[in-house]
Amino acid sequence: MNENVRLTAWVRGHVQGVGFRWFTRENALRIGALAGFASNLSDGRVQVVAEGPREACELLLDWLRDGDTPGRVDGVTEIWGDPRGGYDGFEIR
Repeated sequence: MNENVRLTAWVRGHVQGVGFRWFTRENALRIGALAGFASNLSDGRVQVVAEGPREACELLLDWLRDGDTPGRVDGVTEIWGDPRGGYDGFEIR
């Protein structure tokens, strides 16, 4: 069963000013079936919220951790929850 979930991930490292949010959006669209956003935080991290099938969210999380991302990822913290909806596609905030 591939139920829909909500992934919230906080990515730390050199991830602002390097196109990280744009590449995150492109990768979410490539994986497909994901809605949510990528947003810069004031402390230098990027927050990624993705809702969709667990398998798709796990692919995005794997890419955030180990993929060919711009900049430098020092670590990713994530929490899982129930989807809340209200997203129109995957956007950059």
